[in-house]
Amino acid sequence: MDTLHAPWRIEYILSPKPELKEGLFTRIAQSSDDETNLVIVRDRTCFALLNKYPYNGGHLMVVPYKEVPDLNGLTDEESADLWKLVRRCVNALTTVMKPDGFNIGINLGKVAGAGIAEHLHIHIVPRWNGDTNFMPVIANTGVVPQALVEVAAKLRAELGK
Repeated sequence: MDTLHAPWRIEYILSPKPELKEGLFTRIAQSSDDETNLVIVRDRTCFALLNKYPYNGGHLMVVPYKEVPDLNGLTDEESADLWKLVRRCVNALTTVMKPDGFNIGINLGKVAGAGIAEHLHIHIVPRWNGDTNFMPVIANTGVVPQALVEVAAKLRAELGK
């Protein structure tokens, strides 16, 4: 098995984070600037946005409005809404980007890789056959083939149908 590394992400991981009264997702949830925040859809109890530091093109996250660290903090209704939005986003990504598969996951706790451990979120990463390449290893560069704002606009249109 080949191992590929994503060394460009370490700068973000290790950078100092400002102390804020509310978390990133809470600020985005309360903001009305969906284009700047790359929010692609808002539902009653949760929303979805593109990841500004994607592993792959179309990498998005589904986030409950309620700031909770794990699934136990959600009501059954909120949990069902969250997974329904995951399904809608997978369907929209399938239509818009035509991936060959998906990685869908939750990192609970810092030790598990959660960058924002205090606010539960589900990652959806579209994958294509052969989507790993030499650029991250040789050129220390990640290649995302389409601008985030363009992907966001296409997904907003699809989810708005």
